[in-house]
Amino acid sequence: MNLALFDLDHTLIAGDSDVEWPKFLIKRGLLDEAFYARRNDHFYEQYKAGTLDIYEFLDFQLEPLTRFSRAELDSLHAEYMQEHILPIIPKKARELVAAHQAAGDTVMIITATNRFITGPIARELGVELLIAVELEEHDDGRFTGKPAGVPSFKEGKITRLEQWLAEQGKTLADYEQSFFYSDSRNDIPLLSLVSHPVAVDPDDTLRTHAEVHGWPVISLRDPA
Repeated sequence: MNLALFDLDHTLIAGDSDVEWPKFLIKRGLLDEAFYARRNDHFYEQYKAGTLDIYEFLDFQLEPLTRFSRAELDSLHAEYMQEHILPIIPKKARELVAAHQAAGDTVMIITATNRFITGPIARELGVELLIAVELEEHDDGRFTGKPAGVPSFKEGKITRLEQWLAEQGKTLADYEQSFFYSDSRNDIPLLSLVSHPVAVDPDDTLRTHAEVHGWPVISLRDPA
């Protein structure tokens, strides 16, 4: 059996679900545009440079979730999916996921975006297994605005994957072939562990790294 891992943002979707969610809230008048834009630009530059403090970012990114009940959030998310996510899921991405599933591979999305945002996206792509940033909840189900456990970011993706594998009584070496598809320099640690790393529409740093190490570079974007 083989294992096929997929990053989500800028890999299986032609955009960033963590960016599209606040855009949606701003459009609904539920988030201050000027304040959010300044802070998000700050964190995005850190992300591109590989210097993002994931806990500082999560404090910022998760706070809006605390303002709504779970029922309100679920209703908002359904609209967000229709307006912001479905239009940026490329056909090639769906086909690649389906090809691995048809081959009998274990398919998983592993992302640094939180489970509230990414869970419905994974289901839309037909992927049951998801490693994402987990969220703390109050007794009534409302989110606290804090992550739970190890965030699945950079080396944290390795930690979380190893935890999942241990729960299955396996290690990565138990799979004949392991694939990881990602666009980001931040995923080089996990890409370096699998037997088949694939750079997908990569950033400049990952593209250079892939070329030096002989990794395939592909595009899943639909033609313009």
